[in-house]
Amino acid sequence: MNVISRIRLGLAVSIAKSVTTLVRSLKLGAASVLPGAIARKIAPQVLELLSQQVQQGVILIAGTNGKTTTSLLLREILQRKGFRVAHNSTGANLENGLVTALMESADSFGGLKVDYAILEVDENIVPKVLAPIQPLAILCLNLFRDQLDRYGEVDTISKRWTKAISTDAPNTTVITNGDDPTLCYLGQQLSQNVIFFGLNEPSKYLKAIPHAVDSIYCPSCGHSLDYEGVYLSHLGNFSCPQCGFQRSQPQLDSSQWSQILVGIYNKYNTLAAATAAIALGVDEKTIRETIPTFQAAFGRAEELNINGKQVRILLSKNPVGTNETIRVVTESEDKTTLLVLNDRVQDGEDVSWIWDVDTEPLVERGGTLIVSGDRVYDMALRLRYSDTNVNPNFQLIVKEDLREAINTALEYTPANQTLHILPTYTAMLDVREILTGKKIR
Repeated sequence: MNVISRIRLGLAVSIAKSVTTLVRSLKLGAASVLPGAIARKIAPQVLELLSQQVQQGVILIAGTNGKTTTSLLLREILQRKGFRVAHNSTGANLENGLVTALMESADSFGGLKVDYAILEVDENIVPKVLAPIQPLAILCLNLFRDQLDRYGEVDTISKRWTKAISTDAPNTTVITNGDDPTLCYLGQQLSQNVIFFGLNEPSKYLKAIPHAVDSIYCPSCGHSLDYEGVYLSHLGNFSCPQCGFQRSQPQLDSSQWSQILVGIYNKYNTLAAATAAIALGVDEKTIRETIPTFQAAFGRAEELNINGKQVRILLSKNPVGTNETIRVVTESEDKTTLLVLNDRVQDGEDVSWIWDVDTEPLVERGGTLIVSGDRVYDMALRLRYSDTNVNPNFQLIVKEDLREAINTALEYTPANQTLHILPTYTAMLDVREILTGKKIR
């Protein structure tokens, strides 16, 4: 780093830290994005200059679902081994958020003394940040349809990733989901060191491929894939009868690993973090000791006690994720569920995805469903169409006011059961603020 770059970096970080202090002291927000935007104006190369100082290297975590949970678990594993870790824990995963997270761990002169940086990255900016960051490892979790108004189809994202990784990250280790046909094919095309993770537990196969399925065609030749079984959406044990493309074997035997939190999706998150940690040289004993003590991130299977009632918040922001949270609910004995649907920018303004969600099992089992949110009537209509058998044990309650909806849901929840809340992202923030009195932004 030359003298001019060092001066620019120091000035950018110093000013950005002052902005962070001001924003937080005035309680204007978490200051997870603005400081990074200011720093990039002063020193356009700030992301590269900070990344170069991470002693062991930067780990990028990308994918549609599971970034926050996986990155938190990986961070805890590394910290248990005594490593210093920078992490964009607020979930701000665009370039300004990445810069802000690295500056949090830097001194006022731009000096950064950490062993690793774990950065959750938005799917769209992976190609943009590979060259300046030059990551030690990239962890590719999954690719599902999510906010089509922003991202487009999964094949488009995959092609961008393949081109960027093969060109801009020649020395990077890629850890990818072998059960996802798109990502499995991506891994098989790369010349880098590629490690696969996935499940090998046929007893956990779904009875049928769900409606919210994205990639059941061969990414190599376009022929329909044959599935021995699926675990969720299009993730499973597959092969192509035409060209021979097939699932790559995972490094770890999933049946030998416990998981963090509930749901098949969290089994994938566990295996992803464990596989990445082993690739970084962490011993299995440390990883296994960390998993049982892991605490959920806000809104991701987070459990709260509200006035003596148990509440579990399951973030539900796209078809695949919502199908899995519904699966968690229907496998429980709990009969009260609150669904909150918003359509703000962070959620995606197109809510037509709710018609790809298999809400029928939730309705068919009976119980009380309360709906709320900015698009409360869209969700209510989806649930009403799911009541094909007019189940007498099914009750649908519509509440426009979210606070009233939460209070109603708590009233309907017996003392010995858990209230499940399934919100989109901004709805989850609103729900938590009402339940805990604390705002997260």
